[in-house]
Amino acid sequence: MPRLEVDGLVKHFPILGGVLRREVGAVRAVDGVSFAIGRGETLGVVGESGCGKSTVGKTVLKLIEPTAGTIRLAGVDVTSLSRGAMWPHRRRIQTIFQDPYSSMNPRLTAGSIVGEPLSNFGIASGSERTDRVAALFRRVGLRPETMTRFTHEFSGGQRQRLGIAKALSVNPDVIVADEPVSALDVSVQAQVLNLLIDLQDEHQLAYLFISHDLAVMRHISHRIAVMYLGRIVEITDKARLFATPLHPYTEALLAAAPVPDPRRKRERLVIQGDVPSPAKPPPGCHFHTRCPFAIPECRTIDPPLLEVAAGHHVACIRRPVGADPVPLERTR
Repeated sequence: MPRLEVDGLVKHFPILGGVLRREVGAVRAVDGVSFAIGRGETLGVVGESGCGKSTVGKTVLKLIEPTAGTIRLAGVDVTSLSRGAMWPHRRRIQTIFQDPYSSMNPRLTAGSIVGEPLSNFGIASGSERTDRVAALFRRVGLRPETMTRFTHEFSGGQRQRLGIAKALSVNPDVIVADEPVSALDVSVQAQVLNLLIDLQDEHQLAYLFISHDLAVMRHISHRIAVMYLGRIVEITDKARLFATPLHPYTEALLAAAPVPDPRRKRERLVIQGDVPSPAKPPPGCHFHTRCPFAIPECRTIDPPLLEVAAGHHVACIRRPVGADPVPLERTR
């Protein structure tokens, strides 16, 4: 059974206008997203800024309420649960934020921050809580003697380790990591990513890993979902995605990533124009206004996310089910 199942997730933010502040439109931040994450698996979600990645994470965490769709934790539907009814399930899904400094109370010591969930969920108190926090500090690579320090006394990488320890403290099934290494130096990024991988192997955690960095995704993910304007346009395992991307947007993302070997030559797929407004997305395929392979049907047909090959789902009418991944012909 998957640790996390999301089916048809929708999150629209209303646009209010006029004297009476009536709803005159909506920002379609997430527009029908579906995926599942198994035990010990990492699903990476990648895309440009504003594509809806972080909104998916916040909605799955029930930090914001979904407009439509269903969210299941280990088979339990938590979509419509109230704040009180959701409380017992919050222990099963935790988060690691992009900026650990702003997500932690600067007036609390590091030990109090990591130990707070243990008290909130009635897991441990007193000396038992202290011992558990010390063990968590050691597990994430921090010295227990630093438990009495405040967050401003830690480096960026150490603060992120505090965030990981806090998320790990309640033994969750799922961790949502929203850009957890984007604010860190490259060398520190590798250390934190390797720590997350080790913890996943040890506890069989399921990760929903959100990032814009394809190199990071390649290192930590098992499968990768590519988002554009609130929708998943391609999802498959990472090896297949990097070897044979089938959606033009995925091809463009990979072409924009730097190549370690400067002698390696490759064709650059450059997409033109800006990302359309999520308040008024284009009809048909949302990507057709920027796609160099678009045909007239792309303006009217809204492509569903279909499995065109084993484990490889793509939302593109030019990629029929069972077809060989031949290069598309440019139309512009």
